[in-house]
Amino acid sequence: MFEIKRYTTALEHEWNTFVAESKNGTFLFDRRYMDYHADRFDDYSLLFYRGENLYAVLPANRKGDTLQSHMGLTYGGLVMSRKTTAAAVVTLFEELNAFLRANGIRQVLYKCVPWIYHQLPAEEDLYAIFRTCHARLAARDIGSTIVQRNAIRWERVRRRALKRAQEAGITVERSTDYAAFWQVLSDNLGAKYGVKPVHSLEEIDLLRSRFPENIILYNAVKDGTVLAGIVIYITPQVVHAQYSSATPLGKQLGAIDIIYDRIINQDYKHYPYFDFGRSTEDRGHYLNEELIFQKEGFGGRGLCWDWYEWDIDE
Repeated sequence: MFEIKRYTTALEHEWNTFVAESKNGTFLFDRRYMDYHADRFDDYSLLFYRGENLYAVLPANRKGDTLQSHMGLTYGGLVMSRKTTAAAVVTLFEELNAFLRANGIRQVLYKCVPWIYHQLPAEEDLYAIFRTCHARLAARDIGSTIVQRNAIRWERVRRRALKRAQEAGITVERSTDYAAFWQVLSDNLGAKYGVKPVHSLEEIDLLRSRFPENIILYNAVKDGTVLAGIVIYITPQVVHAQYSSATPLGKQLGAIDIIYDRIINQDYKHYPYFDFGRSTEDRGHYLNEELIFQKEGFGGRGLCWDWYEWDIDE
């Protein structure tokens, strides 16, 4: 019923056009985003055709005998046409398993696209992997999301921090000065966790040049100095905080709070959802309580990010 093809660069335009018109795709699945770190992964993305028409795509990479929802992306899963039906997706996964078996793949690690990113309901894949693949839950992270039409008032600690920032004369600027913020971010991550940002400065500069309407930086500035910044990713349904960080003085003065006030309560209040992202590590087994407490203080409430796995039977 389906013809399955591996992705090649010759299919880039067709892939990108399909993602842009899909019911659950975002710019993260555009090959101009996915392929910025192509050298780090053995790409094994797949395209599914019914007749001559592209029906679905699966961003993925291969690691040994395992197919993984692309590990360079925050979320993954089957990206589907608006015409997708449940019965057809069941068949698609049956044929996917046969295709993988024939190509020496014995296990699948599958990351779902969280439902807030769907432009239409798009959980046919979840039903299919339960029914057809006998998938089991492999990881469950929790993040925090605001439903803008039913937003919760900020907690007192956050309102007080916002007031401190306003009284200190901190201003918020939509900026292209990624270098200044990346220094703040790198210093903070290095001191607190001993790690670097997922993207280098050169990589984020490249990506925002390719997606200037989707990747946007806000900086909090006082006396010409950047005290904090937040990088947001904008998709059709969701404004997502990809990076946020502040200097010690910025934390003291509430610089992060005044940026969130600008983004959430002013510039993007018309978007359905604001997503702070996950607050867990180790596939959900470690909860960063300090981090999620801050997000809940802004009115964020729980959203799960699930991974599933299944074995390909002989």
